[in-house]
Parts: sequence; structure tokens; C-alpha cells
Amino acid sequence: MSAAPEPARLPASPAEGPLHIAIIMDGNRRWAQRRGLPVALGHKAGAEAVRRAVEAAGELGVSWLTLFAFSSENWRRPIEEVSALTGLLRLYLRVEVANLVKEGVRLRVIGDFERFGPEMVRAIRAAEEETAGGTRLNLNVALSYGARDEIVAAARAAARAVAEGRLKPEALDEATFGGLLHTAGMPDPDLIIRTSGEQRLSNFLLWQAAYAEFVFQDVLWPDYGAEHLAAAVADFRGRERRFGARP
Repeated sequence: MSAAPEPARLPASPAEGPLHIAIIMDGNRRWAQRRGLPVALGHKAGAEAVRRAVEAAGELGVSWLTLFAFSSENWRRPIEEVSALTGLLRLYLRVEVANLVKEGVRLRVIGDFERFGPEMVRAIRAAEEETAGGTRLNLNVALSYGARDEIVAAARAAARAVAEGRLKPEALDEATFGGLLHTAGMPDPDLIIRTSGEQRLSNFLLWQAAYAEFVFQDVLWPDYGAEHLAAAVADFRGRERRFGARP
């Protein structure tokens, strides 16, 4: 288990950002395996870390938090693990919604989550509707999400619009294309965090990450706490963002 970092000293004002943090929550399986526990218990511990991260993001003045919960590639995992994850997601939606409403958190789910079946889709839609009034934090959960699939789907939508005469090819710019993605209407992430020491995007927000800052933290997701998020934000706030311009 990685030791928790020392509490980070943050600038006083959240106006320095980040506005939007996206997190690749990695390490649930390894956390369980190192303890000789079933993988399902690693995912359960990971759900506890989600609660801590949501609370910490609100306290840090973050407006948008996107969590990579289940990738399109995760369907290839053993059916027992997928079933356990599905059950945990269903439980989270049932148990956490009231707390999200209380804390002013608006939940949205992105990705091809219809693959989970009509019961899960109904639960997701109900949770989104119930939390729609939240203004303190926008929480996006990526389920059955893959960035390449997202981009291909947007390209197909643009091609249909051109074929049907609703869009001129020369009018297709970055803003128009971005409006066809799952994240339409959301700001791009300023900061992308990956836990467990791995240093890759794993098909997550490839379009949206164009000018994101990256922080890789050597802590397994179930051990993630407010102090880890504060350390990542402090790192971000100490950087100079140039967006491709020369210094």
C-alpha cells in the first residue's frame, strides 16, 4: 500500500483551476489480489474511494469531475467480474443518489451504457433526472466508454448530417464535431489523473485531452483519498499552461 502524501499547500483561490478533473481509476484488482481477496471486494473498496473523491472535488472548488468507471474493453473480462461490477453500479445508483442530491451534485453518465440492459438504463436515467438540479459539482461517470468508439460515432453522425443536407462539409469545425461527442456541452478536462502508477490514457477522452495536464499517482484506487486529489491539484496549480504557444 502506498503511503499517503503530505497534505498539499494549495493556493487560496480555486479560480486557478482546474475547472474539470478526469480520473482513470486504476488498481481495484491489484488491491484485492495483494490482500488475497476476491476481485469484487476490490471494486467495492473502489466505490468507497469514489465517494471520497467526489467529496474532495467539491471541497477543492472543482466544477466538473469525470470518472472512468468501466471501459468498452472491460467487457472482455471474466463474466463473474463483469456481473459483480454491474451489481455494484446498480447498488451505487440506488444508495448514493440521495447523498448526491443533498451535496448538490449533478450526475451524468456517458458511454454506450445501453449494453448494460434496460434495467440499468432506467436506473441511470432516473438518477440523472433526480440529480439534475445539482449546481455544486457536475459528476460524469464513463460507463462502457471508449474514446475511439466515441470519435467514430461522431464521424458517422457528421457524415449522415452532410448526406442529408443538414451540414455543409466546410462548416464542420472542432466545435461542431465536439458537439457530436458524449461530452457535448462540457468543458474539456484541464487535469487528467491516473492512479496505480500506470502512465497511459487507455482509450479515455482522446479528443478532449488535447491540452490537458497529466498527473500519474502511484496509489491504487481503493486507497485514494482527499489528500491524493489535493496533491494532484497542487501540482496542476504550480504549472504554466501554454496551450501550444511559445514561452
